[in-house]
Amino acid sequence: MLATTKPTNFIRQIIDQDLSAGKHDVIVTRFPPEPNGYLHIGHAKSIWLNFGIADDYNGKCTLRFDDTNPVKEQAEFVTAIEQDVRWLGYQWERTAHASDYFDQLHGFAVELIEKGLAYVDSLTAEKIREYRGTLTEPGKDSPYRSRSSDENREMFAKMRAGEFADGEHVLRAKIDMASPNINLRDPVIYRIRHHHHQRTDNAWCIYPMYDFTHGLSDAIEGVTHSLCTLEFEDHRALYDWLLDNTSAPCHPQQIEFSRLNLNYTVMSKRMLTQLVENGNVQGWDDPRMPTICGLRRRGFTPASVRNFIATVGITKRDNVIEMGVLENSIREDLELIAPRVMAVLRPLKVVIENYPEGEYEQIEAPNYPRDASMGTRTITLGREIYIEQDDFMEHPPDKFFRLGPGREVRLRYGFVIRCTEVIKNQSGEVMELRCQYDPDTRRGRPPEGRKVKGIIHWVSANHCVEAEVRLYDRLFSEANPQADKGRDFKQALNPGSLNILSHSKLEASLASPEPDARYQFERLGYFYADKNSGAGNLIYNRIVTLRDTWARIAG
Repeated sequence: MLATTKPTNFIRQIIDQDLSAGKHDVIVTRFPPEPNGYLHIGHAKSIWLNFGIADDYNGKCTLRFDDTNPVKEQAEFVTAIEQDVRWLGYQWERTAHASDYFDQLHGFAVELIEKGLAYVDSLTAEKIREYRGTLTEPGKDSPYRSRSSDENREMFAKMRAGEFADGEHVLRAKIDMASPNINLRDPVIYRIRHHHHQRTDNAWCIYPMYDFTHGLSDAIEGVTHSLCTLEFEDHRALYDWLLDNTSAPCHPQQIEFSRLNLNYTVMSKRMLTQLVENGNVQGWDDPRMPTICGLRRRGFTPASVRNFIATVGITKRDNVIEMGVLENSIREDLELIAPRVMAVLRPLKVVIENYPEGEYEQIEAPNYPRDASMGTRTITLGREIYIEQDDFMEHPPDKFFRLGPGREVRLRYGFVIRCTEVIKNQSGEVMELRCQYDPDTRRGRPPEGRKVKGIIHWVSANHCVEAEVRLYDRLFSEANPQADKGRDFKQALNPGSLNILSHSKLEASLASPEPDARYQFERLGYFYADKNSGAGNLIYNRIVTLRDTWARIAG
């Protein structure tokens, strides 16, 4: 079935042509992460592409773990990857591991040896690199390249039996040491690793290399279209050579697309690991990290991530995407679904002196002013309230339409108040405001004979809950933290990427947030309860501001 309702791209065009030509009956894709860390938003693009194509073409997509390096891989990462894929909204046809195919892969290696197309090399890793040549100079043959098939088969069997130490020998494909494609200069396809494997225990001490494993695993699974990022374009010749020179059951088509590069962050697993290990962030799910678990903890929705990738699209050209595009994707999603509430992040107490003590006004406030179907909530207004410190200035400029001495504002959903007294501490800091309210403006009635331009949010001092609010921002202050190659990229970290406010005041309704609910704190941004938030220890994360403040700064 052709995908007729989805946006097209060059990969879908290839698939459509293949189906029209009768090349395939069922489209089969795979998502093959290595379980050596946490996925980031770059991986989300591959997830969206592979699973999305399988869904749209009524095909199949396998979640396959490339677990061929036991030194770096852990069961913890397998679980995290499965959780990330499910969170993004996808379900795999089946779960597979490269280790499921170790016997078959070993058989393919023996097959190459018997054909005279692979040999055991005893050069050191340093010497192999030296003999490989450069991009402008051909390589030269290893002195062990001429070993007979019988000798290679015997030595490979001893490697398999654990008779050699790590690094003592490797198995290399015998292709062309003078090839202009350096990937074809007798690449290593097996190495010795005496290390416990998280699935096969100690059954193996030799492990296949990624390039050897990848295409042959695709063939075993019947993959029709093997979708890879552009750095694998030069590896396609090796992918095809291995399939053409073994008894692989089919020959998948490798197609490359551009990686997802995002500014104001880094997408290198090595660099992200440094940030975690150096304590620059608080773990892989720190809400400032570009990891999928970090985005989830911050409050991004799966739909916003999928829509972001759809907006970026699938191309053959590498480019860098503005962080603002990702931030706008969550704004657009939450604008339509997030209930509005009031919260005061930096509270300043206001006493309304002419409002009767002990008396309270119950106000039905809309959860979403433009959609009555989202209902209302009850908020309480009384003599004592909190407002934002930023909504008061003792010496305001002319165009400051908020509160100041002798100035008036309307309280959101409430009445008009006028500041009559400013109370300070001994250091001159404003600690409290005294105000008078206009009874004629209750229930939202406009004041007669005067204009009040300012409307500010507030919470009742006696009907609110206290919370820790974490204001997250971009992790780096420079668009390209890696631009200066002679400098540690961590020097570009944004010192203001996290601001913790410990005594914010929130509407009482936020004491028990709905599961997985996001809220718009009016005038402040979108927020989400942190995973560690609970009764008596409320923690809210800012997902994103209401507007792109970085664009204004850049402008």
